[in-house]
Amino acid sequence: MKIDLTDEKILKILQLDSRTTNQQLSEQIGMSASPCWRRVKRLEDDQVIRGYGVLLDRKKLGLGVMVFIRVSIDSHSEAEARKFEEKVAELDNVVACYSVGGDADFLLQVVSPDLDTYAEFSMSIIRRLPGIKEMQSIFVLKEIKAFKGFPVSKNV
Repeated sequence: MKIDLTDEKILKILQLDSRTTNQQLSEQIGMSASPCWRRVKRLEDDQVIRGYGVLLDRKKLGLGVMVFIRVSIDSHSEAEARKFEEKVAELDNVVACYSVGGDADFLLQVVSPDLDTYAEFSMSIIRRLPGIKEMQSIFVLKEIKAFKGFPVSKNV
């Protein structure tokens, strides 16, 4: 699929505010409503736009602690890795999980109300996930730039 400058404009606007109406969107990009709607529909059909949502303030939700956990697993068989991935996907407090290269196998992003709750979660849940050999917690002290969307311009 080819993404042109008009598509880029649409994606930037919708990432900033997914509640933007088609009429507002078409006005902002200088296109009539019907072709604008067709472009958005094509971006949805091609799974460039995978859904719509809101950005929440984790601290106002009572999730004051954010931790990245580097995890190494015992076995690097596909079955063991898949079992680990399936279990992690079930955990609500794990808000993101990545398979990574380097001296760890996975990087988990975890949120928790406080340090005590995180300690309990990490020791009773994460440590007991299948195949864990080693884990290291990296505590976020200050959030400098939170994820707000992907860069859509080809001129990165």
